[in-house]
Amino acid sequence: MQIAPCPSPRFPVKQGLYIEMETAIVPVTMPDTHITPIENGEPLSSEVVPNRRKRKKSIVWEYFTEEIVGDGSVRAFCNQCKKSFAYITGSKVAGTSHLKRHIALGICPVSRQRNQQIPDPKAGNTIDEPRKRQRATHRIANIPFNQENCNHEMAKMIIMHEYPLQIVEHSGFIDFVRTLQPQFNMASFNTIQGDCVAMYLKEKQGLLNFINEIPGRVSLTLDLWISNQTVGYVFLRGQFVDSEWNLHRCLLNVVTVPSPDSDSALQQAVVSCLSDWYLENRLFTLTLDQSFSNENMNESLRALFSVRNPYVLHGQLLIGNCFARVISLLAQEALWAVGETVKKIRESVKFVKTSDIHEETFFHLKEQLKEPSLKEIFIDDQTKWNTTYDMLVAACELKQVFLFLETSIPDYNIAPSMDDWKQIEILCSYLKLFFDATSILTAQTYPTANAFYHEVSKVQLELTHASMSNDPFISSLTKPLKEKFDRYWSECFVVLAIAVVMDPRFKMKLVEFSFSRIYGDDAGMWIKIVDDGIHELYLEYTAQEVHPHETFVEERDESSIPEENGGIIPKIEPPEDGYLRGLPEEEYLKEGPCQEVVCHEIPQQEVASQEVPSHDPLISIGDGLSDFDVYISEIGGSQQMKSELDQYLEESLLPREHDFNILSWWKLNKTKYPILWRMASDILSIPFSTVSPDSVFDTERKKMDNYHSSLRPVTLEALICAKDWLRYGGV
Repeated sequence: MQIAPCPSPRFPVKQGLYIEMETAIVPVTMPDTHITPIENGEPLSSEVVPNRRKRKKSIVWEYFTEEIVGDGSVRAFCNQCKKSFAYITGSKVAGTSHLKRHIALGICPVSRQRNQQIPDPKAGNTIDEPRKRQRATHRIANIPFNQENCNHEMAKMIIMHEYPLQIVEHSGFIDFVRTLQPQFNMASFNTIQGDCVAMYLKEKQGLLNFINEIPGRVSLTLDLWISNQTVGYVFLRGQFVDSEWNLHRCLLNVVTVPSPDSDSALQQAVVSCLSDWYLENRLFTLTLDQSFSNENMNESLRALFSVRNPYVLHGQLLIGNCFARVISLLAQEALWAVGETVKKIRESVKFVKTSDIHEETFFHLKEQLKEPSLKEIFIDDQTKWNTTYDMLVAACELKQVFLFLETSIPDYNIAPSMDDWKQIEILCSYLKLFFDATSILTAQTYPTANAFYHEVSKVQLELTHASMSNDPFISSLTKPLKEKFDRYWSECFVVLAIAVVMDPRFKMKLVEFSFSRIYGDDAGMWIKIVDDGIHELYLEYTAQEVHPHETFVEERDESSIPEENGGIIPKIEPPEDGYLRGLPEEEYLKEGPCQEVVCHEIPQQEVASQEVPSHDPLISIGDGLSDFDVYISEIGGSQQMKSELDQYLEESLLPREHDFNILSWWKLNKTKYPILWRMASDILSIPFSTVSPDSVFDTERKKMDNYHSSLRPVTLEALICAKDWLRYGGV
């Protein structure tokens, strides 16, 4: 839709005169002037025209519509019966009481007819008698008072809303409760503390039983909070897929560590969690935030991880960076690079929003300039980078208003220049890239691991392209960002790619496509690393099906494992070659050692020498179909040796549907892919972020408040964990 050119704005001056403006607005002193609405070239009376900013709040305007009649008065027309009523005549406003009566009392014939009950034609013209009003029965009064239930609900209230335990000692709360129920005996501090811990233990037992029944492994995330007392709090969350193929993410422990900077602090927290939830042999991946960890901490965790999980890529599934924190650091780096310009925008917004007169002037200028933007400017919260991004976007859409604001308010002398606005627009394009990438973490349901690859690879591609831009501002802005993101990409791209391969809509095809755009001619080498990684992972899952420590053959085929893998995943020594890759579980358990089942190809010459004597001139024996039987056995043997993974990768891709549920798909294909089914359960539950949805855009580390820091570690863990479990209704 094309927008017609705006007429030249008019500004009122003394004695009712107007000055036509073409390209500029003459500065006007605010106390002596006001902007008057104009219609058909004449100013409207201030007594007739209502304030445009004032919204009609009465409910009657859902049933009536204002219309201007010939004499200039405004009448209200009923939307149902079309009858009109006086509303504004000259300087008099009739109000809305008579309009309410028209609807509420059934005066409107159309409304009354709709509300009347239609009589049954078979029953004649009988009129139903008005029903007698039923007296309400106060059954609540008959419910006996139960002190124990009241204490339980009060403990639940304290947990859910983070009320202090000392609330039971507050005189105002005690008086309020006694007014509601005089029989209630207020619990003491120790009693309510015990009730909260008891509720936590009950919920924990239910969750523990639930986790013990899941078919796969559990992945953990670590997040570290600090406090004014220099005590650390390690938050450990577990993520897993249950037997019904639903993804769960729940808080397992809050471990108090006296020295959060020590190399063993995180290791002790992980060991405590694994022991507490009986996960010593069920750990799959470990995700932490590198902003609070150092190399010694990472090595300590990697050593622990290799012992606890020795079979999956030799314990290399340690994800050392939180995706949300990495993106947050990139956004902060970008905002810092254009810090002076961002400061100008923020101060300009403050100038408008902290004064009613300035805000009124800004609003009138916006109407005069007919700016189509529906956004409103606001002051950002600098602890949340997304609010700064939203502030800049809104300001950019209203930059023309800011440019003319300087001519209307002499005190406004911090207006950004056009070059400043251009820099902010470029900055916002990259902040939008980061915002969109992290938006998957703020959705109502936590995403499965396959959803992250597209967002991460998109950021990698855009930063790679921007860093080589001919525009000096763009290249200087994005080069430092690319260097930081390269470290995250190099550490995580294999796990990210393996996760998206488990998506039947993409498999290896999306990896091949995106790598060709990121790496160009070198894409083949990086694609091979991903292909090697997922095949090695598949081999280890296959080995676990038939006892990982059993020996299948005496010698291993070295050609089954690629010799080079780019240094990302160490070369893994799999179980002996020929352990029935691709055979169903019941087949290789029945056949015994691998060498008895592997179909060896028999050369054509050997077949002929076995079946046909050398002196016989014929090449066929009997009905001539014995050779066909050998041929079929060879084909069957080669197909039987094709693994589940290779069969899955060779099948065509599923259509890309927006509402596709990958977990439901794998649940339905358990019989077809018994080994890949278990792989998918573990891989799709890998968490790439350590923070909760409300902390995705944080620019500062989380800090425990003084109240929670004063609690005993057991009570602190009980209150925080129980809130997480109760919030989602338990498991």
